[in-house]
Amino acid sequence: MIQNFELLVLAWLGIGLIAFITLLKIPAPYGKFAQENWGPMIPSKIGWIVMEIISPLTLLYFYCNGDIEKSITSTIFITFWVAHYFNRSLIYPLRQNNPAKMPLLIAILAFLFNIGNGFVNGTFLGSIQSYSVDYMLNWNFIVGACLFIIGAIINIKSDNILLSLRSTSGEYKIPNGFIYKYVSFPNYFGEILEWVAFALMTWSLAGFSFMIWTMANLVPRAIAGHKWYKRTFDNYPSNRKAIFPFIL
Repeated sequence: MIQNFELLVLAWLGIGLIAFITLLKIPAPYGKFAQENWGPMIPSKIGWIVMEIISPLTLLYFYCNGDIEKSITSTIFITFWVAHYFNRSLIYPLRQNNPAKMPLLIAILAFLFNIGNGFVNGTFLGSIQSYSVDYMLNWNFIVGACLFIIGAIINIKSDNILLSLRSTSGEYKIPNGFIYKYVSFPNYFGEILEWVAFALMTWSLAGFSFMIWTMANLVPRAIAGHKWYKRTFDNYPSNRKAIFPFIL
């Protein structure tokens, strides 16, 4: 079963690579790149809630129905995941105060991704790998846990700055302060840091696949969004990078 599972995860990584190449050429049509020629449109709040809430639900289903012993260590991994998605699927969209819409197709594709991702990681933690309590003393768990918390703080605080700028008219403004001093999308940077940390904590191919998928989705979007900011605002800070401070 382990060998077949690894092959499945490798195939999942291959799909992630295809998604990365595609998104470099065609930004997903929501937010700044919203387009109405991608089919029916739905309210952004509804789209966010439905497509994101399925991730922790799928993860929990496959984890809880797995046949290996559950430990406090693996429960911590699950808790980090669920905490992130509680914010992403409920708190964040409910705080949005603009009338934005997104294509139904994008919500469906994200929904399917989150099912696949939840299955891969839920199956791994519930049926493939058991972690002892002593595992929490390993350097990768300690460093990973710290990085996850740092990434979550960066992600949430950056989102708070963006939400404070959004108006009911949907007008965009230049975000400033905090890590916006260095990059255009510190919220994406924080989220990537979270899943790099998760891969480090779990030291698994499953966790690694989520890290790669997160980068495949957010790095191209940050690059395209950074270019959009520079085109849209003449006074946009020239020293900012797109997503990784001082690098990209």
